[in-house]
Amino acid sequence: MPHPDAGLDGETLTTPVTEIAYAKVNVALHVRARRDDGYHALESLFVFADDGDRLQGWENEDGAIDLTIDGPFGATLDAGADNLVMRAARALQSYLGEQRGAAIRLTKNLPVASGIGGGSADAAATLRLLARLWDVRIEPDELTGLALDLGSDVPACVTSMTQMVGGRGERLMRHAVEGLDACPMLLVNPGVGVSTAQIFAGWDRVDRGPLDGSSLGVLRDGGRNDLEAPALAIAPVIGDVLATLAAQEDVLLARMSGSGATCFGLFRSDRALAAAAQAVRQARPDWWVMETRIRCA
Repeated sequence: MPHPDAGLDGETLTTPVTEIAYAKVNVALHVRARRDDGYHALESLFVFADDGDRLQGWENEDGAIDLTIDGPFGATLDAGADNLVMRAARALQSYLGEQRGAAIRLTKNLPVASGIGGGSADAAATLRLLARLWDVRIEPDELTGLALDLGSDVPACVTSMTQMVGGRGERLMRHAVEGLDACPMLLVNPGVGVSTAQIFAGWDRVDRGPLDGSSLGVLRDGGRNDLEAPALAIAPVIGDVLATLAAQEDVLLARMSGSGATCFGLFRSDRALAAAAQAVRQARPDWWVMETRIRCA
């Protein structure tokens, strides 16, 4: 495939459309029950980082969808038809009856299978990117329906704003929590990938009660991630990450995100965030670390 920056004769193509696939973080994740359809009923507060993977798209007229992948974690992904970017692009193209195609470049900055919605965020960003690239109008409910077919976390990733998420991911409600907007956040992954299906299979099926997202203090003291225990059983190093984050000065909350293995720390100030990031990098240079902040609603 030709490099997406250049035409067949080497000429530069038009300026691409760019979207960021913002990293998703579960401030709390309560697993309430297993539904009749086999999915788990969840209650979670989703927030999104200011940073994530990067997608660029160039329109083409032949209807083809082409994907190239680069970035720090690009080598871990296949650019074939099963990639969520490809699936999202094809789903939107089919839904719209769109005859145009696109060349898409995914710069993979987030670790794969890491509990921060990398694939889901990529799929959602693809939907946003192509709607802009092809200059089409699509209602939010239509986009949410397409997104849910791609994965449970994809609908929330379409807007990438702080929200309460319920059901298997189809119930979304914007939910402001004082102190979360622009809160400094450190993401840390110990370099292990864990299987979401395996983590859910290890859940003990005990309903420990609903999620109260009324304040950051309540989320800290009464919130939880019900998938931490099965994740720790599979990847004990997650416990080391949590202990390291919890030991940092001025940390407001340290918890695992999603099904792991990425954990996050929320901090009182940018200074505390920078100091914590430096401490983690010095102690464990083999761990992936991202300094960021929570996106504002």
